[in-house]
Amino acid sequence: MNKMDLIAAVAETTELPKAKATEVVDAVFGAIEGALRKKDEVRLVGFGSFATATRKASKGRNPQTGAEIDIPESTSVRFKPGKALKDSVN
Repeated sequence: MNKMDLIAAVAETTELPKAKATEVVDAVFGAIEGALRKKDEVRLVGFGSFATATRKASKGRNPQTGAEIDIPESTSVRFKPGKALKDSVN
């Protein structure tokens, strides 16, 4: 499922026009993104939680030359599914 499929599903389920459903989906994604940007955790009970995690800087190797390279610290987003979501896909 891609974003357009999600918008179509929301429009059909809520009987909203697709333009309004697009606004709703974009607003939800924007709210999640804004919270994560502020390093807040987003918990959607029954669905799961989104949180940011920081990876420490480390050393790596270039696979072509074998030269050692520095990998900088980075921030990523982690998703942990909730129990209800886990149970629904099993």
